[in-house]
Amino acid sequence: MSEVAHSQSDGKESPPLKRARYNDQSSSEATKVNQLSVPSTMNTSLPPLSLSILGVEPLDEFIREIADFVHHMIVTRPIHPDAKVEVEAKLGILRDRTSGQRMMLPVLVETILIPNEVDVRFESNMSLTQHKHFNTMLNDLKRISSQPSHPTSPLEYSHIKVLDSFYPSEDREKVRVTREEKSNTVLEITRKIRLGDLNIYSPKRAADWRVSVSLEVPVSHPVGSPTHVRRKDRICYSHEEFNIDLTQVYSNNNATPNAPPEVLHELEVEIARPALLLSTASKRGDPNVPELDRNAFDELIRSFVNNARILVKNANDGWHT
Repeated sequence: MSEVAHSQSDGKESPPLKRARYNDQSSSEATKVNQLSVPSTMNTSLPPLSLSILGVEPLDEFIREIADFVHHMIVTRPIHPDAKVEVEAKLGILRDRTSGQRMMLPVLVETILIPNEVDVRFESNMSLTQHKHFNTMLNDLKRISSQPSHPTSPLEYSHIKVLDSFYPSEDREKVRVTREEKSNTVLEITRKIRLGDLNIYSPKRAADWRVSVSLEVPVSHPVGSPTHVRRKDRICYSHEEFNIDLTQVYSNNNATPNAPPEVLHELEVEIARPALLLSTASKRGDPNVPELDRNAFDELIRSFVNNARILVKNANDGWHT
C-alpha cells in the first residue's frame, strides 16, 4: 500500500464545526450570470437569476432524507452508559441475492432504497486495483490540499495497524477487542450494535454506497477464545469533521485454522466526533437556539453526504478487477 509522509497528531482538540446556511449557495455561485445561445441580434446577457420565485433554493430531499434517518436513529437509540454513536458511509455494490449480479432498477440517478423492501445484499469489498486507485487519489489530494491556493482545509494523515479479535456474546452482537499490532496494547473493547442502514443505488456510477448508524458500547474483556481475528492495515485521511478510512483487512477464522486469510479492501467515510454529532442532533430544529445551531446537524450531514458522493463519483469502472 503506497503512503504519503506520516502526519503526527499534535493532540489538540478538533476545531468547531464550520457551519453554513443549509440551503445557501456560495456568494460566487449565487452571482453567476447565465448565458444562453440566442441570435446575435439579441442581448445575450441575463441578469442574475433568483433561486426561485420565493428567492430561496428548494430543500434537497435526498440529503434531508438521510439527515432524517440518521437523526431518528440517534434520538431513538437504546441508552447505554459511555456508548458512542458511529455514523459511516461505505462504498460497495448492491447485489441481487438470487443472481448475485449488481442490482438494476429503472431509475436514472442515485436513489435511496426503502429499508427491507428490496432483497439485496451490500458488498463492501473492492478489488486491489480499485484500492490502489483510491490510495493514489487520496495521497495526491493530501499533497495538493496543503498548498495555500487550495480552496479547502488540508487533509491530515495517519497510518494505523491493529488486530481485532471477535468473541461471542449473549446476543448476536460480538465483542471486539482491538489491539495495537506492534505493541499488542489493548486500545478498546466494545460491543457494536447496528441501529440501521440506508442503501443508496447509484446507476450512473461504478459503485453504490450505504449509510450505517451504530452504537459502540464499552464492555469488559471477554473470556474464552476469539471466533476470528482480523488484521487491519488502515490509512486514515482526516478532513475537518470527517475521517476517510482506506483499509486492507486480513481475516482468519479459527474454525478453519489452515485456510489462507481472506483479504478485503474497504473505503468508508465516518463522522469523526460522536460528541459533536449528538450535540448538533439535540438542537436540530429547536426554535429556542440560534439559527446556526438548529441547522448545524443538517449542515454536518450535508458535508458527510457530499464526501461520500465525491468518492463514489471517483470509483473506477473495474470495481472487482
